[in-house]
Amino acid sequence: MTPTRSVAPAAARAAAAPSGPSPRAVLAILSLAGFMANLDVFIVNVAFDDIAHDFHGSSISDVSWVLNAYAIVFAALLVPLGRLADRIGRKRMFQLGMGLFTLASLACGVAPGLWWLVGFRVLQATGAAALTPTALGLLLAAVPADKRLHYVRLWSAVAAVAAAAGPVLGGLLVTASWRWVFLVNLPIGAFAIVSARRKVPDSRDTRITAMPDAVGSALLTAGVGALALSIVKGGDWGWGGGRTIAGFTAAGLLLAAFARRTEHHPAPVVEPDLYRVRTFASANLAMAAFGLGMSAYLLITVLWMQNVWHWSVVTTGFALAPAPAMVPIVTVLAQRLARRIPAGILSAAGCAVFAAGTILTLSRIGPDGSHYADELLPGHLLVGIGIGFTLPTILASATHDLPQHRASTGSAVINMARQLGFVLGVSVLVAVLGTPADYPAAHAAFVHGWWTIAAVELAAALACLGIVKRRAGTP
Repeated sequence: MTPTRSVAPAAARAAAAPSGPSPRAVLAILSLAGFMANLDVFIVNVAFDDIAHDFHGSSISDVSWVLNAYAIVFAALLVPLGRLADRIGRKRMFQLGMGLFTLASLACGVAPGLWWLVGFRVLQATGAAALTPTALGLLLAAVPADKRLHYVRLWSAVAAVAAAAGPVLGGLLVTASWRWVFLVNLPIGAFAIVSARRKVPDSRDTRITAMPDAVGSALLTAGVGALALSIVKGGDWGWGGGRTIAGFTAAGLLLAAFARRTEHHPAPVVEPDLYRVRTFASANLAMAAFGLGMSAYLLITVLWMQNVWHWSVVTTGFALAPAPAMVPIVTVLAQRLARRIPAGILSAAGCAVFAAGTILTLSRIGPDGSHYADELLPGHLLVGIGIGFTLPTILASATHDLPQHRASTGSAVINMARQLGFVLGVSVLVAVLGTPADYPAAHAAFVHGWWTIAAVELAAALACLGIVKRRAGTP
């Protein structure tokens, strides 16, 4: 009788056990998408100067397209590929996106010239645009409804960990060659593909029937590209020159055509109804401004260390690391404070701290890097604290007021806003810095850059206040 009594409890435990992989295992696998995308951003920034030196004759405005081409295509394709994944199956799209991202990383690592590298970065961005919103959609479908916000915050926090690891890892890899900043993606991508096939359950949205608007995506890509090109080259061409005016005009016409098509297409890149949700619209505006300041700050800090202080990439990586290292720590605190402080106020405070850190840096920075701990580190840490309060708070709260079936699309749109801000941040900074000939001119140009970043972050703080929910009964 003993065996009979032991079998019954075991069968009961087996029946009670949840079927399929645990949400934590799914989170770990899908977080690799955000980890790779964010690691790539920080690593490539550290390698910026080495890429310019390796491809002789390339100016800072030319090399900026290694960053901008990726961000523009990523932003334009996030929503369409996310919707296509909803229709054909998110798991399939995740694997295709991860495969393309991994193969494009290999191509970037062996690129024979600068514009070959830019072209391969476009392919890499296409893969990233396929896997990023798809990963979040798979995660939302795999976890209980009452724990989705918690898991989204954890998913966002993993990206912060990548940001912390990126500068140091990038500095170490670039000592061998800048090409390793792309080749490092190969083992991570291969592991993610195999693990997703075995562990991640598939999901799709049967309500999605219309194909995403490919023409609208092309108009958005061309419009933002023309805008970025005009900003980056405006100083060289002359701000009143014919090519500059033509570029801004083309950008305006393309973006106007995109907006018009958005209003009338059955499956637009961005559903107009989403922006009628006030908190979502405010979150997108705040994210675009915040992303502009964040990308510009990251690049200006790297350029100062390497071009003014003449530090090596390893030293630059370690010196850059304290700010992103603060992000995951502050993110945990922000999650706790978010239970008592409205998301808009919390994220606005983060933007204000970011601006304060930038102003502190520009007021103390000098030509000699021997005083890093006094000149740059205090403001740098404040910037990291500001990012930790702002970025995950906006990402987690942006889709809170949207219907559940639009949460995945909403998440793709908010990430699109961040990437568009990234493009503008790099472009504006390149235009502000120009090509100073000596230290006094360089110092003046960098100070202008830091003031611009601080002003943008204060504007982002004002936009964040719109995320605060109105009381019941108010319009």
